[in-house]
Amino acid sequence: MDVTTTAGIKLAAAVPTSKIFINGVQISRAVVAQEMQNHPAQKPSESWELAARALAIRELLLQRGRALGLTPTLLTDCNGRRETDDEALVRSVVEYEVRTTEPELASCRRYYEHNKHRFRSPDLYEVDHILISAAPNDTAGRAAAKMQSEALIAVLEQAPETMAKLARAHSACPSRDIGGSLGQIGPGQTVPEFETALPTIPVGTVGREPVESRYGYHVVRVNRRHDGQQLPFELVAPKITDHLRDRVHNTAICQYISALADKADITGVVLHPYNSPLNQ
Repeated sequence: MDVTTTAGIKLAAAVPTSKIFINGVQISRAVVAQEMQNHPAQKPSESWELAARALAIRELLLQRGRALGLTPTLLTDCNGRRETDDEALVRSVVEYEVRTTEPELASCRRYYEHNKHRFRSPDLYEVDHILISAAPNDTAGRAAAKMQSEALIAVLEQAPETMAKLARAHSACPSRDIGGSLGQIGPGQTVPEFETALPTIPVGTVGREPVESRYGYHVVRVNRRHDGQQLPFELVAPKITDHLRDRVHNTAICQYISALADKADITGVVLHPYNSPLNQ
């Protein structure tokens, strides 16, 4: 038995056997199986359920679009891909029947006040480091790299002025040529492991433990920290407006689909409760 056949047997055993009908229109198991690639999940049964719901909702919207007599123009996205007829009809139904209002200024300001922590400029750090490199799968090499890093930290605790000298002698990072200096760094400029460690190191000191990353072990000194600043409401208001508009619109779509489902004859798939696959 080949792998493809085995996978098919496992899938068949994991997914529901009931047939899916939306107002008398059947959605075949083959179509659901093909749609599963767009809905990854930990279990095949979960992926099947997500795919079946997405297709059921799509069929509901297509039927509604035909009932309304909509004849949308096909649009082309920024990559030059042109909509299919069904995609255009689904889009036009939502545009035609789901109407929402613009967020009020008071709502935007209230959201800002309740979520101020989200609207700050990032903290920036001025950092020196020494990288003792070791491959991720080199157990012995990583153990040795950690020991060497710990030894360098011990030296720096006694003689912090030797950072540049030690970086030039031991670091595997190109920053060794400038004494290990990384300059001023912010979010996204280093690997996550390194970035996460920075707030835990007191300014003007070397971290007491080496920082492990995929590249090896880092001896890290934080020279300065520039705290992020609270961004004024006026600066972030457009972003908040977009967020609230999208949230209200997505909620309205879910409510609209629920209303369609309540009036439809649906078997073989459950649509409540759910988040609309149109928004996933």
